Amino acid sequence: MRFFLIITGILALFAHSVVAGDTVRTINVTGQGQVEAVPDMATITLGVTQQSGTAAEALALVSAATAKIFERLAAAQIEQRDMQTSDLSLYPVFASRSSNSNGPPKITGYTASNRVTIRVRELDALGQILDQATRDGANEFNGLHFGLQVPEPLEEQARSAAVKDGIARATLLAEAAGVKLGPVLTISDHGGGGGPVIMARAVATYEAMPVAAGEVGISASVDMVFAISD
Repeated sequence: MRFFLIITGILALFAHSVVAGDTVRTINVTGQGQVEAVPDMATITLGVTQQSGTAAEALALVSAATAKIFERLAAAQIEQRDMQTSDLSLYPVFASRSSNSNGPPKITGYTASNRVTIRVRELDALGQILDQATRDGANEFNGLHFGLQVPEPLEEQARSAAVKDGIARATLLAEAAGVKLGPVLTISDHGGGGGPVIMARAVATYEAMPVAAGEVGISASVDMVFAISD
């Protein structure tokens, strides 16, 4: 019985190899597409750090500064959904130890910090918001990212461009190889994304701070398999 199963398996592999030998010849390519657009939204990440003699005092200072920043943002028409705190931390500050000291390190105070992330949907107010946030207690700047509020239409354009690029690549390869390009057999979408890719530096000086929005790029990638016609 075991011998019969082994023979059956060998015959199945042989049959598969015969079928594989008759498979359609193909050309495989990867198409790339990218669309640029002027951003209509910015995401700012700021930090608030305060130091005091006790943990409670350090946390209270950070809490007060954060509340003041949020109050100012609300007055600037920033919605609650566009304001977020994260990474609240508290750690001790130790006194410097001399080389001949064998005792435990002495705590001289505490440092508390908090991170504030803000989405600004009106870029004309971006410079003023940055200035006000720093005046209200934000003493760390952790990044500025430009983006799009509704990226889906541009993502569709980027995918369409990626497919056209794949067709062009496959056509070029077929012509170079002296064969005729057949129909598309499969298309695999790798997805895409956007980022703070500065494609141009259209600098605008706002009330408090110069900000370069530039353009952001939305990219897409597709794998395409074409048949080679006889």
